[in-house]
Amino acid sequence: MKVVEKLKQINKQIDEACLTVDRKTDEVKLIAVTKYVSTERAMEALEAGINDLGENRDEGLLEKWEVLQDKPNWHYIGTLQTRKVKNIIDKVSYIHSLDRHSLAEEINKRANGKIKCLVQVNVSGEESKHGIPFEDAMAFIESLRPYENISVEGLMTMAPLTNDEPILRACFQKLRELRDQVQDLHLDFAPCTELSMGMSNDFKIAIEEGATMIRIGTALVGEDG
Repeated sequence: MKVVEKLKQINKQIDEACLTVDRKTDEVKLIAVTKYVSTERAMEALEAGINDLGENRDEGLLEKWEVLQDKPNWHYIGTLQTRKVKNIIDKVSYIHSLDRHSLAEEINKRANGKIKCLVQVNVSGEESKHGIPFEDAMAFIESLRPYENISVEGLMTMAPLTNDEPILRACFQKLRELRDQVQDLHLDFAPCTELSMGMSNDFKIAIEEGATMIRIGTALVGEDG
């Protein structure tokens, strides 16, 4: 199925989720995760009207950048190795996976200006998940104050791989509550307005719980062709 057709289906579901909780659809940014598809498929997404593309490996981002350049807003959503920061720092609009001081130091050093970052929080506590442990997240955010080139725009999490709705909702609710706590501090380096949560299998629930960014791969760009 063409991306434009899948996009219509996704947009309908976004509209439904927003309507359920009386939110405006323009409060939700749709990020097409193109990590498993070709540059041609990513181009198709761009031509369908999707302005935000997500990659989780620097190699994949750089490969697509050669063709697409800065036409989309690039979101780096995967675990970012410190030594790879220099490869992508001047090409991305957002880094969704800030989760340690060594990475913050490298971003701060390599950046030519403010870099929009999301702190990745391991809300579920699963060992397989990356991110700052939930109980340590607030202290970590406050410790980022000295990094003049980092703006903490929000928080990101990956929910457990489950169809259990109460578990998913609880995960998203905890991240939203943490975001609200950070906002209440009125930190100039951490406006923390964004919530990057929800993927192909759970984005409607994420929207209902306050997501401002949803990361959709399979259901949107899927397989090539």
